Amino acid sequence: MVVDTIVSFVLEQLISAAVEETKERLRLVKGVGKEVKRLSDNFQAIQAVLIDAEQRQVKEAQVRRWLEKLKDASYDMEDVLDECNTSRLKLLIEGVDDDDENADRVFQKKKKTVCSFFPAASCFGFKQIFLHRDIALKIKAIDKRLDDIAKQKDMFNLNVVRNPEKSERMQTTSLINVSEVRGRDEEMNILKSKLLCEFGEEQHAIQIISMVGMGGIGKTTLAQFVYNDSCVINNFDKRMWVCVSDNFDEFRIAKAIIEALEGSAPNLGELQSLLQHIYASIVGKRFFLVLDDVWTDDYSKWEPFHNCLMHGLRGSKILVTTRNEKVVRMMESTDVISIKELSEQECWWLFKRFAFFGRPPSECEQLVEIGQKIVGNCKGLPLAAKTIGSLLRFKRTREEWESVLNSEMWWFEELEKYLFAPLLLSYNDLPSMIKQCFLYCTVFPKDYNIEKDELIKLWMAQGYIEQKGNKEMEIIGQEYFDCLATRSFFQDFVHDDEGTVIGCKMHDIVHDFARYLTKNEYLSIEVDGSEVSQSLINTCQEELRHSILFLGYNASLPVCIYNAKKLRSLLIYSSLYDLSAVLRYFFDQLTCLRALRTEELPETCCELCNLQTIEIEECSNLRRLPQRIGKLVNLRHLIFVDVYLDYMPKGIERLTCLRTLSEFVVSGRGKYGNKACNLEGMRDLNNLRGSLIIRGLGNVTSIDEAKTTNLDKKKNLVHLELRFNKEKDDGAGEAMNLENEVNHEAISEALQAPPNIESLEMCYYKGKTALPSWVVLLNKLKKLYLTHCNNCEIMPSLGKLPSLEILQIIGMRSVKRVGDEFWGIENHHSSSSSSSIVAFPKLKKLTLRGLYEWEEWEIEKEDIAVMPQLISLELGSCSKLKSLPVDLLRSQKLKMLEIYNCPILKERFKKDVGEDWAKIFHIPNIQINGHNVQGGSL
Repeated sequence: MVVDTIVSFVLEQLISAAVEETKERLRLVKGVGKEVKRLSDNFQAIQAVLIDAEQRQVKEAQVRRWLEKLKDASYDMEDVLDECNTSRLKLLIEGVDDDDENADRVFQKKKKTVCSFFPAASCFGFKQIFLHRDIALKIKAIDKRLDDIAKQKDMFNLNVVRNPEKSERMQTTSLINVSEVRGRDEEMNILKSKLLCEFGEEQHAIQIISMVGMGGIGKTTLAQFVYNDSCVINNFDKRMWVCVSDNFDEFRIAKAIIEALEGSAPNLGELQSLLQHIYASIVGKRFFLVLDDVWTDDYSKWEPFHNCLMHGLRGSKILVTTRNEKVVRMMESTDVISIKELSEQECWWLFKRFAFFGRPPSECEQLVEIGQKIVGNCKGLPLAAKTIGSLLRFKRTREEWESVLNSEMWWFEELEKYLFAPLLLSYNDLPSMIKQCFLYCTVFPKDYNIEKDELIKLWMAQGYIEQKGNKEMEIIGQEYFDCLATRSFFQDFVHDDEGTVIGCKMHDIVHDFARYLTKNEYLSIEVDGSEVSQSLINTCQEELRHSILFLGYNASLPVCIYNAKKLRSLLIYSSLYDLSAVLRYFFDQLTCLRALRTEELPETCCELCNLQTIEIEECSNLRRLPQRIGKLVNLRHLIFVDVYLDYMPKGIERLTCLRTLSEFVVSGRGKYGNKACNLEGMRDLNNLRGSLIIRGLGNVTSIDEAKTTNLDKKKNLVHLELRFNKEKDDGAGEAMNLENEVNHEAISEALQAPPNIESLEMCYYKGKTALPSWVVLLNKLKKLYLTHCNNCEIMPSLGKLPSLEILQIIGMRSVKRVGDEFWGIENHHSSSSSSSIVAFPKLKKLTLRGLYEWEEWEIEKEDIAVMPQLISLELGSCSKLKSLPVDLLRSQKLKMLEIYNCPILKERFKKDVGEDWAKIFHIPNIQINGHNVQGGSL
């Protein structure tokens, strides 16, 4: 458990300025001011000994039960604080009419006048007074409980332990990539030989090989190595990897096998249909199937798969990893490989990879003796050696290492015996807020692919990251993630093209450890059909605070979710066609909810005034956000993916806390009447950060409306996309359409981007002159995409942009000639070489496509350097273009030249015989109309 974090959070609220003000306003219930003061004092006294208590709970059951009581009381206090804040917010919102044209002004006025936290009687009617009294009485009851808990702590002689890292940022280093497995050569060779060998006719056609060993011993790692071995890959027609885990869900496993075979799973509701699909996919093929982490020894669950898989081609193999020897017998394994502990020498090697990473040799020598003793306590478990090594990487002194060696945690013998001990040591070394972030990860099921950005947003929504500026919070979240990653709480990292970590998984044992600490607070549920497992029925619904649901066809919400009224986050992944009908009568009771991920968004969700994150994905039918979304005044992240909205509802302008907004949609004039918000609704959304798309700018007719967006004040935006598309049937005549197109130039000029923009995209811009003047002022701009700006007759002057690295222009149909204006040197006068200038100084990739009228591309001045860093040049569908600038082609850094649908250029660059072949032959990679010219013939 992470009681320290909960107590700290509650105490922080109790001693806040709002509560200080409350002491003078709680006169309706006699003595409540004193109760609040005593609450704060008791929490502070308890907090001082929590570190000692949380360490001693491992061996002392009484201390563990005391911490449970404290956690329950703290959660109850948090719930009361939630109730207070919710009442305040509803009072704030109440009476503001969304249809009132002055609604925003009324709302802001109310916001200033409503009393904070516990409103005084003057701000309430009789109903609110009774609510006020009820809240005050709850505080008195919790105070009495906490008073008893505070007295009980003296019975255990708990000591005050100071945590020097509590107020400091955690030190992080780069992640270690464990690219080899030491000490498993024998098992590796045995396993590979069994996978690659042929069998005689008298033996089974399909071989089942089982690896058995305790958790954290390295079974999955071995399976991953052979699964990705090139010899193994070449030996089979099909490979499939399925994580089974402790709940043997036949539907999920069958779908996972099909998805591995074919790339996607069919929407079949019967197991027999799924098995027939598997049969059709493997018959006559040699396959390799890994069933990782099998727990159940119930043959009735395995038998249908066994009968189906036996129809694969002779030589097919099934590899099973399990902790349970009964599973080996149940699955009728033909071969069994027992995975034993690492030798002490092998364990020492793995430990050193982490503990001594980045440490000078002289320092390592002083720690070898203590390190070897610590490795002895790891009992040959790779995960234990890795976890403790990761912990000690941040311990610089011999005293700190001795403290770990002498810790009582090593004798922890519950559950996974020795394995939880090193995890507890690493866990207790974390600051309280990072502990909470780690425990939150148990909301995801085992073997789940966790997306880093999504996880950080959820941490922020739950208040686990210190409330600061937008960018600062994102940086802190990144640091928290790196802290957990470098301490080996995460693994199986996924990287993007630039090598940045974007996702990860948790080891099963780490997940079990976190679940042990959180008990019934976190729950992941998979429901495929109407059956719900007994474990869900037994879940304590009142304790459930975070849940993730995977709902298949014909599934319904489990009862434990309907009754979980204290949920803080709910992530729903559903195959239901009409999920909104299921959720419509469910949301009104989730008043504590902070984060919601769903594929539908019913109107009732607007009553959840504490919501901070809404994420909607893969909902092609969702065309409108809830009309009263303006009530969600605490909303910070509104994310929708693969959703095409018709308009933004009126009231969106009130969401001034928004930091993430996927897109802002401008609808046609008058089409949706008072329901829709115009472009002016963006005026006060100045906390937006990251990426933003503004769509439907072709519907804007007023320049003043464009100016009111205050786009230049949204300084945390780094990617901006302006789409000047418009609705085709908004009732406007042809003359109005022409007038609107003429206005594009003035409107785009009014939409001045913030100075920190790094990526800009403009689509369907219909102005005839160059782009708005502010584009050339974006000194941090790295990427610029201009798409279907068909009326633009003059190539924009972009050569002076100092940071531009990628430029892509597609569909600029009206341009006929590109000259000095493009390089940004119209007014440059040639003189001596010392005055030469550089056009596009950092540009690395240039793409020009669909410039159908383009004939000439020239560099008239002799004293300029053109694109000196250019690596890739792509030209497509420029059928009239006659030639390319020689200065551009002679660059030795140009590595890629791609030309297609450019007939004149094709002839000029024809290998060996073309007029301009000599100008390009030095380029390593040349492709013309899809053919590789370099090294071959066209």
